[in-house]
Amino acid sequence: MIMNPVWLYIAIGVAVLILIAAFYWKAHKKISEAEARQKTKLKKQMTSNIAHELRTPVTTIRGYLETLIACPDMKPEKKQEFIEKAYNQTIRLSELITDMALISKMEEKSSKFQKEDIDLFDVSNEVFEEFGERISALNVKVENLLEPDTVLTGNKTLVYTILRNLVENSLKYAGEDFTIHLECYSSIEKFCYLTYYDTGTGVPNEHLDSIFERFYRIEEGRTRDVGGSGLGLSIVKNAVKFHGGDIRVINRQWGGLQFFFSLRRHSD
Repeated sequence: MIMNPVWLYIAIGVAVLILIAAFYWKAHKKISEAEARQKTKLKKQMTSNIAHELRTPVTTIRGYLETLIACPDMKPEKKQEFIEKAYNQTIRLSELITDMALISKMEEKSSKFQKEDIDLFDVSNEVFEEFGERISALNVKVENLLEPDTVLTGNKTLVYTILRNLVENSLKYAGEDFTIHLECYSSIEKFCYLTYYDTGTGVPNEHLDSIFERFYRIEEGRTRDVGGSGLGLSIVKNAVKFHGGDIRVINRQWGGLQFFFSLRRHSD
């Protein structure tokens, strides 16, 4: 029996489609397996980093408390100093736990973040208001050039965290008597392009490529009088990506760090 040419072509076409589908399934499986291995590797690295980061404040707190217990006759002012130092370490510990939970939620349960219309101008003012006392104490000038009704659709908590962490990074490491500048320098149908910079000390250029890595710290350049979780800028990068954007950083010619980042105006 001779097969009708039409059916022969159909059979060949179906066979080719099956082969293509099998090829892509195998390729996807390999990619998925590679991604799974990479995720496992990253999680192991993260666990190791977390253990290290937790150890420092816990050991410090234990040291202060052991000293207080061993020296009941310690002078009141010295005792108060030790208590305050131990308390500051508990704050650092709390920040680390909070930041780790946020990163985990963004990576594993991003769909849990609700989206709404957000006015960037209002959010930025809330951030600057939160840091009002520290801004005044460090004699920092704020240049907020965002226009009212600069609206995008996203998660307000994450957008707030982006701006908050950038400002806090400046207040911790940029020194005193500097300027903070925030503006949306371009806004098209899909994206809002923003820049944030401070006129502080900046960082050595060789560290710029690693500045968004988790727990990455710079031992020179900016001062580290105030500790943190080491996750602030990593959270910024993840939150920007959550909103469909990208972020990069440079050292300004006139001093300080400058960030360029984009946020999608409307969800797909």
